[in-house]
Amino acid sequence: MRRIWMLLFVLPLVWAGPVDPAFATAQPTTDDSAESPGDTVAGLEDEGEDLWNFDDEEEDVETWGALLRDQASDLALFTGFAALTMVSFFRKSAWLKYVTFVAAIGYMGFAKSQLISVVNIYGVMTGNMPVFRYSLAWYLFAGFTVVSTVLWGRLYCGRVCAYGALTQLLDRFVPARLRVDVPAWLEQRAAWIKYGLLATTLLYFLVTANITAYRYVEPFWLFTRRGSTGMWIGLAVLLVATVFVRNLYCRFLCPVGAALGLLSKPTVFKIKRWSECNTCKLCEKTCEWGAIRGPQIVMTECVRCDDCERLYHDTSRCPHWLILARAKLHGKLSAVKAAVTG
Repeated sequence: MRRIWMLLFVLPLVWAGPVDPAFATAQPTTDDSAESPGDTVAGLEDEGEDLWNFDDEEEDVETWGALLRDQASDLALFTGFAALTMVSFFRKSAWLKYVTFVAAIGYMGFAKSQLISVVNIYGVMTGNMPVFRYSLAWYLFAGFTVVSTVLWGRLYCGRVCAYGALTQLLDRFVPARLRVDVPAWLEQRAAWIKYGLLATTLLYFLVTANITAYRYVEPFWLFTRRGSTGMWIGLAVLLVATVFVRNLYCRFLCPVGAALGLLSKPTVFKIKRWSECNTCKLCEKTCEWGAIRGPQIVMTECVRCDDCERLYHDTSRCPHWLILARAKLHGKLSAVKAAVTG
């Protein structure tokens, strides 16, 4: 019953509109010369005042055209970088790959500091993602990473990641005599470390909701040039270790690489293998990532660096082509011999 009476009291007030404070404090008077509330309202209306205090101009609503104009440069630059990445990948060109590395370090790294991070995985887990309409270039970047990983494998790790590009370029300038070849048995076991780091990092976030741990499992902050003294010392140690063990972080320690490795399991377009690959060890010895184990390419470890694929098409080195050439030559010799003896 009390709620009904309150409703009956409130509805007339809402219907009548806002109450002017002057009306609420006015005292009743019998003076005919006193202004009534109605006279006051009429006077305000005559003066053209807005009782509701609304702005005359409507609030500007951002259109997609305006949003696209504001982000056009970022969209165009990343599209150009993605095009370079795909051209270098499909052409299997070594020099184009190094051009892509330089672009990745300069643009994706130092210019944009835009790398896939465990923080992005946290965002997916909690639904805390960037606002789409204000982050079109970022979503284009993330979409390119996911789609390319599903289609071809860890292309992001082998071409797009600025830190991976930096260490691969570093490897080109390191004298071969300084490198330490990790034994295959140790390499295969050490590859599991990054999966342990991924699981530990995600579990820590789920328990504490603290995202700052990423700074201690990822060196990507390097491109922002903001880190504590301890972090810089740790990075220096990591880079020195990379001189001796090529691609150390990417192969054994990167949680993002582990996540993309899991995503690459159902890769659509896998690397072609010849029947001779069952016995040939040429590509396995050449692979810098330890991704070739006998006749099998382990897609979770492969970053599509192109080294083995260039060997596949090298008619002077790949046994597949050498055997075909030998068989073709043998056929010609047999035909000549038959013609002579016939």
